Amino acid sequence: MSRLRSRIAFHFSFQFLSLWVFVVIAFLVGTLVLIRFLVNQDLQRTFPIGAIENIATETSFTENVAKLPERWTNQLREAGCWVQIVDEDGKVIYSFNVPPNRLKDSYGSTELLQIQDTGRYEAFRVFTYLDSTEAQPHFFMLGVEDPGADQLREWIGAFGENGLVRPASLSQLEAMLKDSRQYIEIVNPADHVVQTIGAAQPREQYRPLELVSIRLEPARHDSKMAAYTESTTGNVWILHDVNERPAVPNQPILQEVILFLTYLAAGMLLITLVFATWHGYRYGQPLLLLTDWFERMGKGHYHEPLPEKDRKKVFRKNGKLRMRYRLYKEVINGFYDMAAKLEESDRERVRLEKTREEWMTGISHDLRTPLATIQGYGHLLESGHFSFTKSELSEMGAMIRSKGDYMLELLHDFSLSFQLKNNSIPFEETIELNEFVRRTVLRYVNDATIQHVDFAFEEHNSKLPVKANSKWFGRMLDNLIMNAVKHNPPGTHIILRTGMAGDSAWITVADNGIGMDEETKRKLFERYYRGTNTDEKTDGAGLGMSIAKAIVDAHQGTIQVESDTGKGTKILLSFPTERVKI
Repeated sequence: MSRLRSRIAFHFSFQFLSLWVFVVIAFLVGTLVLIRFLVNQDLQRTFPIGAIENIATETSFTENVAKLPERWTNQLREAGCWVQIVDEDGKVIYSFNVPPNRLKDSYGSTELLQIQDTGRYEAFRVFTYLDSTEAQPHFFMLGVEDPGADQLREWIGAFGENGLVRPASLSQLEAMLKDSRQYIEIVNPADHVVQTIGAAQPREQYRPLELVSIRLEPARHDSKMAAYTESTTGNVWILHDVNERPAVPNQPILQEVILFLTYLAAGMLLITLVFATWHGYRYGQPLLLLTDWFERMGKGHYHEPLPEKDRKKVFRKNGKLRMRYRLYKEVINGFYDMAAKLEESDRERVRLEKTREEWMTGISHDLRTPLATIQGYGHLLESGHFSFTKSELSEMGAMIRSKGDYMLELLHDFSLSFQLKNNSIPFEETIELNEFVRRTVLRYVNDATIQHVDFAFEEHNSKLPVKANSKWFGRMLDNLIMNAVKHNPPGTHIILRTGMAGDSAWITVADNGIGMDEETKRKLFERYYRGTNTDEKTDGAGLGMSIAKAIVDAHQGTIQVESDTGKGTKILLSFPTERVKI
């Protein structure tokens, strides 16, 4: 059955593992799709600010030669942005969409530090990222032309006074802004808008993070901005450009990974479905077969575990199991064994029922005989038609008492038989086997009614403590000894011995009498075998030997019989010893 458990565990574990692999891959795909969505949302809000890190992540290097994915170059071209990649020596190893003659082919350390700190290079806003994941670090710069700051500086010099636009210059500046769809706001250090030029609906104040949001997340606002701080007053001049900018398309970030995992998940799901269907077919048919088998066995049809039609499904012509049923090889063999045992048990039940009826008939006869005697003497005494002498009355009384004792012993045997069957006899004492058997043998030696046989006892040279109920242990020995006395001719020699074998103490009851044939030896301890032959002159109900065996079993012992016709009988009893001193 261990092989069956292993095979079933393998099949279902494989299916369970496949399902979990599919679930894990599906979870990964979902997670990556979510990450891609969030990244694209962030790019939409922050482009080109948030693009530089993604560009650096997806750029590949081969021998210090950089290559950007085509989707990024197309996007940068549409947005009017340029990219430069600088190696650790300050040399530009990659340039894309760079304005002619406006950028360098190499940079010094202070120039790169100034670009990093100010975020500007000449008229360009520059976004930077240092990638140190490769063997050699690379410095990425993404620039976009930002003439607004230079324009503001020029206008402050031409039209400014005390941090504001001179009243005389307002009309001229408004005319310049009219055709460009731009407007200017001047914000003092207290975040109040102190002057607005060109805006249709002037505002009064900015919240602390509002200007930062316009600069860092231009996609969330209807304009982009340039700013310049007037040094004397601290007022900030802000140039708003409401020109429409092209929308940033979704970037295929992690697309290859997502596609690979999606195909893998679909393949795993397909394999799992095929495997599950095959499992259903493989396990379903045998289970239906076993269900029908159970139903037939429930109806008592043990002699036909499988009908001929089902046998052809299960077995080949050479008697071997077909492939689909080999997984259940041990189960099918177990069913055949169980069916054979149940059929045998059914035959045994019928036989025992018949034997019980015969036994009850014999017991009724055994009770009827003494009852008839007692009843007859009762009628004689009741009638008053006869005069009995004192000796006759004494003889009649002895006969009635003898028959009553016989019936009481018969009932006592019945009671003991059922007590032993229900394990209701207590074992609360420890006996010393040598001394117990010696006393039992002495009783028979000193019994004047038993003079036609000889008794002897050979004891072990050390003490043999055994946990036992002394009353029932004595009854067991009496039954065995009396069985040897009753069923052997005068002159028989009966000898009892004790000994030790390992952790067990043993007793033998041996005689040199007539012995037993094989059938008698085989049925000697059957409760319903006897015992009911009315021609026998022995007393009792034929339960003596079955009671003896039940007492042995109750003491967790064993009993064996060795006998041949004409060569005597030997009964060997074995019991576990107690580890106590007596």
